[in-house]
Amino acid sequence: MTGDGFAASQTAAAAGEHGLSRSPQTRRPLVAQAPSASARPTKAARRVRLEGLDAYYGDNHALRGLDLEFEPNKVTAIIGPSGCGKSTMIRCINRMHEEIPGARAEGKVCLDQVDVYDPSVNVVAVRRAIGMVFQKPNPFPTMSIFDNVASGIRLSGASRADLRDRVERALRGAGLWDEVKDRLAEPGIGLSGGQQQRLCIARTMAVDPEVLLMDEPCSALDPIATLKVEELLADLKQRVTVVLVTHNMQQAARVADSTAFLLDGELVEVGATDEMFTQPKDSRTEDYVTGKFG
Repeated sequence: MTGDGFAASQTAAAAGEHGLSRSPQTRRPLVAQAPSASARPTKAARRVRLEGLDAYYGDNHALRGLDLEFEPNKVTAIIGPSGCGKSTMIRCINRMHEEIPGARAEGKVCLDQVDVYDPSVNVVAVRRAIGMVFQKPNPFPTMSIFDNVASGIRLSGASRADLRDRVERALRGAGLWDEVKDRLAEPGIGLSGGQQQRLCIARTMAVDPEVLLMDEPCSALDPIATLKVEELLADLKQRVTVVLVTHNMQQAARVADSTAFLLDGELVEVGATDEMFTQPKDSRTEDYVTGKFG
């Protein structure tokens, strides 16, 4: 599935109940059913835990027995050379991996205590609770700035007044409101690259996820736009659990509370970011962060 396709699936997910299962007989809540928009509380960030996670593309064993935990209200950076499994790992977290023909995942991915791969759990609910922002900004090309953010909210049955309030809140939360408040009817694709990426962040956050996956969100942005996205992370982690894939180790050092290093589909080391970059326990981590390979 492309970034555009997954963004659309996240928007569609906003129409569904958080806890719907695949069949009425085996319903199992993933998260509490959302109340009416007017009574909507702020939701808590969720703990994500990987247990023995393996991922495959056909016969290619891309991830090997990952055991890793992402703490609520923290930013965890995932670093490692190209092809080490970073993007595969985060796509397994929200079950996007299974959209690729021939791909499969084994093991557990738990959102708090619920295994998102349990047959009773609805994939729509998973993607509703676990939002994703991609490497390349992907605003809906035929929609205005306002409608890009409002698309998922509308499907949840929000009133017109609540819709306006939530769009503004999402744009403010993405640090974009002051830049676009007088041009909300203009196409989203007319924004700069950095603004488009923050629009995509606003669109994702507008439907109130509890986890935010970010796959190289700044790789296509200039330094100024990158700084604005990085500044957002301090605010975003107050609301959600953030998992950030990045090739930029300086970025990881600036924004992440903890950092995990992947190599050849395996978890080499995870720890507090300052320790990972100054006193890594594994020689392979030290070689990578000091630029000896990668």
